[in-house]
Amino acid sequence: MPIMIDLTRRSLAASALALAVPRSATAQTCPLDVPPMIHRVRLGAFTVTTLLDASAMIDGPWPIVGEDRGRGEVEALMRENRLPPNRFKPGFTPTVVQTGRETVLFDTGNGEVGFVPRPAGGQLARLLARAGIAPETIDVVVLTHCHTDHIGGLVEGGRPLCPRARYVVGAAEDAFWRDESRLSAPPESNAYKSARVFRSHLLPLADRTTFVKPGDTVAPGITALAAFGHTPGHLAFHVESAGQRMMVWGDCAHQEVASLAHPEWQAFFDMDKDRGAATRRTIYDMAATDGLLVAAYHTAFPSLGYVVRQGTGYRWIPLTYQLDP
Repeated sequence: MPIMIDLTRRSLAASALALAVPRSATAQTCPLDVPPMIHRVRLGAFTVTTLLDASAMIDGPWPIVGEDRGRGEVEALMRENRLPPNRFKPGFTPTVVQTGRETVLFDTGNGEVGFVPRPAGGQLARLLARAGIAPETIDVVVLTHCHTDHIGGLVEGGRPLCPRARYVVGAAEDAFWRDESRLSAPPESNAYKSARVFRSHLLPLADRTTFVKPGDTVAPGITALAAFGHTPGHLAFHVESAGQRMMVWGDCAHQEVASLAHPEWQAFFDMDKDRGAATRRTIYDMAATDGLLVAAYHTAFPSLGYVVRQGTGYRWIPLTYQLDP
């Protein structure tokens, strides 16, 4: 006799729930307001771990994305993609790459001084411990650029978080923030705050810092890429192991729908609006053409995904089970 399988929606849901949840579980044991904060995948022989340094719902994405557009145009795009029109939850996501020879940390989150204050932000030190990565074992700290939400976590409790590390930053980026004229920006501006944190957090580490340009090798398998515009020396990084490839693109997107659908839209925090837009199109095209996994700092956690072309723009495909064994 053939076995009849009930594939109704209700039976599937009930079966899955019975398998997944112990009978003694209650709503209190599975809080819905605690987001996942650590995600780990393999890239060839490398291990890649993303860490959610901050989880905050903020206003936007307009004008953070689409500063030069009407607010309604950006909100309409959000509605079309079944997202809230006037609020979003960006990632603030440092990435750790363990190559087997070295442990490399890309960006350090908000720390005590960044864009998202504690307790919502500045969680990198705690998450490294939870991920089993002692800060003392980090060999290289790579900075895509020097905004406060990327360098704020360099220092914890008045001391370098990663005491043994060497540091890597773009030569053009360092030269820009080192210029004393940056301190003449309005005190409430992002530029002024970043200039101050650069002096308190990164400048004291200058004797342990390597200043790189596009094309330079940061560590075996990791190469700097030009991504100027968001800041004058903003860099992305190409990571490759055993034929598998990833791009760490820093702030080449501030929201995964709006930034990619319209790379030509201006970004509020870009210091050079036109160059930032040109960089987005170049970087997105590279990611789409080469089928790269992307670590995208401000996309929704786990802040890993792929880029495909869609019309005159691009579309973000978040990582789910593509790299599962």
